Amino acid sequence: MAIEGERGMQQQEIQEILKKQREFFKSGRTRDPAFRSEQLRLLGRAVELHEKEIMEALHRDLGKPPFEAYSAEVGYVRRELDYALKHLRTWTKARKVSTPLINFPGSSFIFPEPYGVALIIGPWNYPFQLLFSPLIGAIAAGNCAILKPSEVAPATSAAMAALIGAHFDPSFIAVAEGDAETARLLLEEKFDYLFFTGGAAVGRIVMQAAARHLTPLTLELGGKNPCIVEKDAPLEATARKIAWGKFMNAGQLCVAPDYLLVHKSVKDIMVEHLSAAIRKFYGDNPLKSPDYARIVNEKHFLRLSALLGNGKILFGGTTDPASRFIAPTLLGGVSWGDAVMQEEIFGPILPILEYENLNEVICLLSEKPKPLALYFFSQNRALQERIIRETSSGGICINETVSHLISANLPFGGVGESGLGAYHGQASFTTFSHMKSVLRKGFFPDLPLKYPPYRKSLGLIRTLLKYFS
Repeated sequence: MAIEGERGMQQQEIQEILKKQREFFKSGRTRDPAFRSEQLRLLGRAVELHEKEIMEALHRDLGKPPFEAYSAEVGYVRRELDYALKHLRTWTKARKVSTPLINFPGSSFIFPEPYGVALIIGPWNYPFQLLFSPLIGAIAAGNCAILKPSEVAPATSAAMAALIGAHFDPSFIAVAEGDAETARLLLEEKFDYLFFTGGAAVGRIVMQAAARHLTPLTLELGGKNPCIVEKDAPLEATARKIAWGKFMNAGQLCVAPDYLLVHKSVKDIMVEHLSAAIRKFYGDNPLKSPDYARIVNEKHFLRLSALLGNGKILFGGTTDPASRFIAPTLLGGVSWGDAVMQEEIFGPILPILEYENLNEVICLLSEKPKPLALYFFSQNRALQERIIRETSSGGICINETVSHLISANLPFGGVGESGLGAYHGQASFTTFSHMKSVLRKGFFPDLPLKYPPYRKSLGLIRTLLKYFS
C-alpha cells in the first residue's frame, strides 16, 4: 500500500496505517522467525519481478548507468537479502552468556526482540538501496515498517511504492510517498524506531522529533570525506581508485571522496593521472558516455555549477543545463575558506590541496567535523596505523575508496556529525532489535543475607562480591 503523499495529506491517514501496523505487531506474527524468513523471501521475489521498473526509474531520476544501478542498488539489496536469510536463524536465537557466581544457580541470556513499528526515511541519491537495505534489517528483526522515499527521485519512489503495494500487507509494510510536509506529519507520530538517511540539517530535525517521544534512532548522514595521498603511493593505481569512488553516480554518494589532500611532491603528477583515469572511464566527452550519471534536479545542478567558480579548473568543468550534466572536474587553487570547502559537495567536483607533512593533516582533521569516510593511500604500514589510530571517521579504506560498504561483516555508519548508529549485515538486525537481558533462576537456594535486616552481612557481601562476581 502507498499512502498518498500530496501536500495537505491528512494526519488521519498516517494514524490509520500506524494503528493497523500496531495491531499487526501485537498479533505476534512478526516474532516468528519463520514469518520473517517468508517475508524476506517475498521481498526478494518482488525485487526480482520489479527489477526492470526499478532500473528504468533510477535512470529517469539520476541517469544511472545499468551497471551502477544494478551493482549499487538492485544487486546490493539482493545480496543483503541473501545474507540475512542465511543467518537469520542464528541471529534470532537467544545468546547464552556467563552468569556470575553471586547469581548461582542461574543462567543468563541476551534475547533479541523487535521494537515494534519503524519509520524508515530514505534519500534520493541511492533511493532504492538506502530504503530497502534498512528495511531488510527491520523485517529480519521482526518489526513492521512505514517507508518514506525521497520525493527528489519521484520515478524511483513510485516504483518502490508499486512494488511494496503489490506484494505486502500494508498492516505490515507500507510506503508513504510525498514531500517534506509528509515527512513532517510522519515525524509528529510516535514510532518505536526511526531510521533516517540524508543530510545533517534534516537529521537534526529527525533527532528532535525522536527526542519528543524518547524514540531510539539511527542517523546515516554524510560530511566532507578526506582522501589523503602520500608520496609513496603508486599514483596511477591510486588515481583509478579515487576517480572511480568520486565520480560514480556523478559524485552523488555520501561516502565519495569530498576533497583530495596530496603530498606536495607528487601533486602535479597526481593531477595528470587523475585526468587520464577520467578520460579512460568516460572518454574525451563524458556528456556522451553511457557510463556517467546526471545531477538529480535543477536545484542541485545550479548549486554545483556555482561551486565551479571556486579556485582554478584543472580538468573538466563543462556543463549542460538541458541534461543536468556536470563533467568530472578537478579543482586547484582552492582555500579552506572557499564555498566548495565549506559544505559537502555531493557532486562530480574534486578540490585538490597539497600538504608537506602528515602531522599537519592529522592535526587539521582533528579540528574538523568527523567525516563518514576517510581514505588513505600509502604503502607505509606505520603511516597506515597512524591514520587508523589518530583520526576519527565512520569508516576508513586504506588504498581503496568506497568499497568498505560492500562487506556485510563491516558495520556501516557515521560518528559525530556524520551519523549515529550503524547497519549492514548482522548490524542491521542488531540496529532494529532491542537486546533484552534475561536472568533465569529457581526459588532455592535463596540466600538470606541479601534481605534486611542486614546486621552483620556487610563484610560477607564484600567478600562475595569481590571473589564471586
